[in-house]
Amino acid sequence: MFLMLFSILMNYVYGIYIEKYFEQTRKKKAILFIAIVSNTALLGYYKYINFFVDLVNQLFHTAYHVKSVPLPIGISFYTFHAMSYVVDVYRSRNSQKNLFNLALYITLFPQLVAGPIIRYHIIEHQLRERKLRLDQFADGIRVFIIGLAKKVLIANQMGIIADKIFTQPTDNMSTLLAWVGILAYTLQIYFDFSGYSQMAIGLGKMFGFEFPINFNFPYISRSVSEFWRRWHMTLGQWFRDYVYIPLGGGRVATWKVYRNLFIVWMLTGFWHGASWTFIAWGLYYGILISLEKAGLEKILAKCWMPVQHLYVLMIVMIGWVFFRADNFPYAASYIQAMFGLRSGPLVDEQGLFYIIQYSPYFIAAIIGSMPFFDWIKAKLVSYKGAVYGVVSYVFYFGLFFETIFYLVTSTYNPFIYFRF
Repeated sequence: MFLMLFSILMNYVYGIYIEKYFEQTRKKKAILFIAIVSNTALLGYYKYINFFVDLVNQLFHTAYHVKSVPLPIGISFYTFHAMSYVVDVYRSRNSQKNLFNLALYITLFPQLVAGPIIRYHIIEHQLRERKLRLDQFADGIRVFIIGLAKKVLIANQMGIIADKIFTQPTDNMSTLLAWVGILAYTLQIYFDFSGYSQMAIGLGKMFGFEFPINFNFPYISRSVSEFWRRWHMTLGQWFRDYVYIPLGGGRVATWKVYRNLFIVWMLTGFWHGASWTFIAWGLYYGILISLEKAGLEKILAKCWMPVQHLYVLMIVMIGWVFFRADNFPYAASYIQAMFGLRSGPLVDEQGLFYIIQYSPYFIAAIIGSMPFFDWIKAKLVSYKGAVYGVVSYVFYFGLFFETIFYLVTSTYNPFIYFRF
């Protein structure tokens, strides 16, 4: 709490002084530089200090030790909000004079711990003036229920499978079990994170705020570049606006474009966690997106559509292995198991058990990851009148009570992105 309050006050002062010296370019740039460095230092100390100390010890054979620093919940999200604020003030001159409004933006509780990441210029006018309408409040309840159901009814069930499989040694892991495990995690992380994002958007609507969507059915993408235009959209937009474009974006020499992509994706991986596996995961996507930009995407566009989808799903699922694994050796051996390169059998009873036991959840998750229900909703809305109203109320009430039942009877309820 103290750290968050300090961040609010610090960035409030930065905003005031950037506006004060707006016409004096050198002073304005100096203040912005100090603001970015100090915000990065706060995030770096609390999230990455142990990583850097371990790195120094490995490189120089030293034995430095720092006391374990607890990771404040949501620090990655509210620090990005704070930096968005000072950069937007630098660009527009309009600092937030009301300290309460700035505190509200940085600490806005629905999206504080897991997003979406809201850039300041998008929500600035809503901080000053917003009207809560009854239809907006009702829509917020519906969106919240959908998000809660995605998290509790699907993500948690997929998480049970993924956690059990990813804690097993890979020496004798069957190919089937390895694919079941990564499929479960692929669905878990989508429904977990998109579910929380929808809950945050729904809560925001209940308080009169309109937050940007964070997911747009990423698993139906036909290229990796498209996948990242649909996945964690607000994070991608943040890095685009505050890192990629300031570095020159795509309007510079070709080698600089790829340099910019390398920097953005390394930072994207590092933002997710202080681990080499996260950095590798980010660079993995940086390389793939660079290849698509160099011509692979044009080649893919000529392929049969199912081949495009299969390519994306294969790439993404391999990427999630690095994201989920605790270390490189386990990630490498797990991928080997996926392709039958370990000593395990092709099929085993455990893999078949998970498929049969959890088949309703797998089917619901796969269908739910596509815009199928949106299509049904659009059809029902076209009927208008009582039919849609009755079906809608029955659906949302039923979904809500089923979700509450699962919450009451289950003790497994992790939020993956809370640790970021």
